[in-house]
Amino acid sequence: MKLISWNVNGLRACVGKGFLDYFKEVDADIFCLQETKLQEGQIDLDLEGYHQYWNYAVKKGYSGTAIFTKVEPLSVQYGIGIEEHDQEGRVITLEFEEFHLVNVYTPNAQRGLARLDYRMTWEDTFRSYLRELDAKKPVILCGDLNVAHKEIDLKNAKSNRKSAGFTDEEREKMTDLLGNGFIDSFRYFYPDKEDAYTWWSYMGKARERNVGWRIDYFIVSEKLENQMKNAEIHPHVMGSDHCPVVLEIGE
Repeated sequence: MKLISWNVNGLRACVGKGFLDYFKEVDADIFCLQETKLQEGQIDLDLEGYHQYWNYAVKKGYSGTAIFTKVEPLSVQYGIGIEEHDQEGRVITLEFEEFHLVNVYTPNAQRGLARLDYRMTWEDTFRSYLRELDAKKPVILCGDLNVAHKEIDLKNAKSNRKSAGFTDEEREKMTDLLGNGFIDSFRYFYPDKEDAYTWWSYMGKARERNVGWRIDYFIVSEKLENQMKNAEIHPHVMGSDHCPVVLEIGE
């Protein structure tokens, strides 16, 4: 089974930049999107063979997630069941026979760390949500987690120590998650791989120079460790300031 996750930073714009070509070429079993920036009825994608699930933010043109899957899930949940955290369309959970799939667009701490306190509350609540799911059946979490976990996960670690996405607080929350029975799939296969990024600023030709951050992940329950076959980053795929990430699992 091949799973793809991609922060498209506005799906309508991304469709205009070749999204459907990549979608058809990669032929994923499950394809997860973050930051769709849509309201219901603003796009009509004819994706033959896929079930579509959308979670929209209350605020127009903001956030939002979607999942396209060949396999129909047993159940679907939008949000995490807490109103404070469910206004921005950030989470979709699909239950399958063998696992829960959680697609997330984690809140950004924002410039000046204006939203760091909210981010910390979110992290604790969301980790509890994942642990509750994992107690029932294994979890595959994917999405833009808005954190570079280790110094190897961004180009300029020293100058970004107090930047949103690389604060000690955010990194510690990722450490907590991985310490609660979860695996960073890319680092599992490529523990020492440098210059492997999933997001680049639009400023200063950052992508051309590969001055980036790895903030998009597949995080997998340890119970599925033996079923992980490979994890990839597809930096050659344009259309967004993020690139797709891939997980392959099997028996």
